[in-house]
Amino acid sequence: MAFGYVGSMRARPGHRAEVVAILLEAADQIASAGCSLYVVGVSETDPDLIVVSEIWQSREHHAASLRLPETRAAIERAMPMLTGEFTGQELSLVGGLGVPATLS
Repeated sequence: MAFGYVGSMRARPGHRAEVVAILLEAADQIASAGCSLYVVGVSETDPDLIVVSEIWQSREHHAASLRLPETRAAIERAMPMLTGEFTGQELSLVGGLGVPATLS
């Protein structure tokens, strides 16, 4: 069954665009790590809020991606621009538009 993750983070005022740029760089790197969907969004009403939605082949693929040197470097670059306010929700995906049939 596919693994989904939806998380949010709060950038320090004036740093949202920089954090978003770092997150978007990651999209190119994680496809080969088992990620089939990686979407970065920003709130229209909160100038500092960033939300990331992901679909992975498995929970293990997601966990392994967090150990990649490129991922660790991106996290290190972004952390000083974040407030430390994070939310996260892990999901077992059962299907739907955008969920590859081979993963559900």
